[in-house]
Amino acid sequence: MEKLISYPISVIYYLCFGLCLVVFHPIQWICFNVFGYQAHKKSVDYLNFCLVKCTNLIGTWFQFRNINKIPKGAPIIFVANHQSMYDIIGIIWYLRKFHPKFVSKKELGTGIPSVSYNLRHGGSVLIDRKDPKQAIPTIKGLAEYIETYKRSAVIFPEGTRSKDGKPKEFAQSGLKILCKYAPSAYVVPISINNSWKMVKFGAFPMGLGNRLEFIIHDPIAVSDFSFEEIMQKTEKAVVQSLK
Repeated sequence: MEKLISYPISVIYYLCFGLCLVVFHPIQWICFNVFGYQAHKKSVDYLNFCLVKCTNLIGTWFQFRNINKIPKGAPIIFVANHQSMYDIIGIIWYLRKFHPKFVSKKELGTGIPSVSYNLRHGGSVLIDRKDPKQAIPTIKGLAEYIETYKRSAVIFPEGTRSKDGKPKEFAQSGLKILCKYAPSAYVVPISINNSWKMVKFGAFPMGLGNRLEFIIHDPIAVSDFSFEEIMQKTEKAVVQSLK
């Protein structure tokens, strides 16, 4: 019954979602090329605010817990499980004060209005999963960027989205590079629940009436632990709060 009801609602949702992407693409271009980084970031923030509001049409609500635990004035490495693209719009809007930048696959860098432009120009990095050698200097550059500007990187160490909410094994290489080249950073684990339910039927129709929960855990100072300890603590924190 939910799937049947969702068809007409999903059509309206996708029209609104797509309109936001199309409208904000030239806004981003103007902000970036005329006014610079800060204006471009504001445009991306409000794009994702609008995208979050679009999800209200299908009964989706976002809840972020423990944002006050995130250190201020220091580089941050957010490490989260990954369930859908809605993880990303939630993080960009609700954690906007920390200037989140993403480690994304290169395929997302072209062809998607607003999204691709932001990935190419907003400070995120694009990696080729088939070329690990290319990924190393790219992620290193992101680490040095957040170290210098006291901003944040977001990495999903599962490498791909979980379609049923069950976590996949965490890969170590990307996080290891970020920790090595951002030595004053804090690793902040995030557990994401219920995001996968929005796409449980696939891309269309949408799942209805879901509450997406983002649980932010205690920060881990990179300088205080070995990487092995950081990895263990981070994965344990993320996984133990998944529902």
